[in-house]
Formats: sequence, C-alpha cells, structure tokens
Amino acid sequence: MTSRSLIGFVHNGQHPPALQMSKAVMRALDLGDACWLSSAGELDALRRKLTNTKLIVVAGGDGTILRAVRVIAEYGIPLVGINMGRVGFMAELKVDEAIAKLPEYLNGDVRVEKRMMLEVSVTRASERAPYLTLHALNDVVVGRGGVTRLLDIEAVIDGETLTSYRADAVIVSTATGSTGYALSAGGPIMHPETEAILIQPVAAHTGLRNGVILPHHAKLQLHASDDHEATLSVDGFSDTTLHKEDYVSVRRSPYVTRFLRRHTPSTFYAALAPRLGV
Repeated sequence: MTSRSLIGFVHNGQHPPALQMSKAVMRALDLGDACWLSSAGELDALRRKLTNTKLIVVAGGDGTILRAVRVIAEYGIPLVGINMGRVGFMAELKVDEAIAKLPEYLNGDVRVEKRMMLEVSVTRASERAPYLTLHALNDVVVGRGGVTRLLDIEAVIDGETLTSYRADAVIVSTATGSTGYALSAGGPIMHPETEAILIQPVAAHTGLRNGVILPHHAKLQLHASDDHEATLSVDGFSDTTLHKEDYVSVRRSPYVTRFLRRHTPSTFYAALAPRLGV
C-alpha cells in the first residue's frame, strides 16, 4: 500500500452536485496529477489505475459507496465518504467539513475500520462450478420476481437444514447491511465491525419468522424450490433471475471493505438514533 501514489475521487453520476463537490475538493487540495476522477458507474473501466491508488474519496450516499466497493474491494483500497445522500450510515464527512478535514485522512492520521463482506455464488444443480460469483458489503436477497405469490425458500447451514421459509424474500446480511433492508424487515442492528451473518426473512408466513445470526465462518445455501420466478439481488444492484434448479451459496468473502475513520468505534451508537430519525 505504501508504494501506491494516486488518490481517486468517485461521485454519484446521477447527482450533479456530487461531481461539483469532488472537483471542488480536488482543487482545494491541489493534488494535480496525483488524483483521478470517475463516476461510480464508470469505475470498472479504471482498474489499471486502481492498482496504483492508495485512497478513494466517495461523494454521494450509501448507494454510491456500495457501487464503488463492488469494484475496489479486491484491491484493498481504503475509502472515505462525503455524505450527499439522506441517511449516510457509511459516509464519514459532511459536505461543509470535507475540504477542511480530508487532509487528516490523506496524511494517515485516522484508523482503518474493516468491514466483513459476503461472497455469493449461484450453481445449477447439473453443474459443479458456479456460473455467477459476486461480493456484497450489505446483503444478498433471494426474493420474488415479477409474481405476487410467496416463495418457498429452503435454508441449509453447514449441511444442516435450518428451515423452509414461505415468504416474500430471504435476506442474508452483514453487520453493515443490518441497518438497511434487513432492519426494515424487522431484523436486529449489529455494530458494523461485527463479524457475523444474519438471515432475515421478509413477511414470512411459515418457517422461522425471526432473524438468525450465524458465526462468520458459516456456509449458507438457499434454494427457491417453487416453480415461480425468483431473483437474486446483491447489494441492491445485480438482479439475476434464478431457475428452480439453481442453488445460492453464501459465505464470508475473502475481501473486506476498509473505511477510514477519525472517531472511535463507539461513535456508532451515538449516531445511530439520529440517522434513523428516532
């Protein structure tokens, strides 16, 4: 990491003020050729630059950070977010403090917060190797496609059947994702540095209706056995149609997301209620 020299600026391509904010910070810090600029949607085309990037500044909301993480996680690049969204659970800085505070992050006067991610793969029953593998910071969701009927989703943990959910969806979440979709489905809140996996059904009619927290080393398999169309969503972006012979496997990812923080881990508790509007 110490040999890397570039600083990347990533913005929400659908929100012009985020681009303006990124450019303003770049000018204020006078980084010259030591930085680059990209929208989150175009980041995949800059992989050659990522191998020489030591820090990424993301201007946008949590969705923009999730888009960036999909690309940068495998490179081990830490990031700091400027909150231009609504809730901003992952972002570190407010817009009005970004220019003044960013030098602390560039100089290394902060701590690195590592967050566990999930690896999800989809394998057809007739095949040995998965045809799709993705990594998620927030969650993996197996849910209904374009139909209104409930799904029957079997959950198997480390080779043992947990239950067969009859529900709208099943969420498999990290601690980071516990304050997202899983929370709206009635799941518990976990500190973001907790290394655990949460299974949370959505509107379950049968099977377990409460969330189940698994250790980080657990391996989970989901199978939507109904004839009705099911979909796989990863961090809310990758929607893949599942066939009834498809098996979704979820386990801890080899990658982690690295956030730069200037506050202690306990700050999460003080910020929790205000961010949820409580």
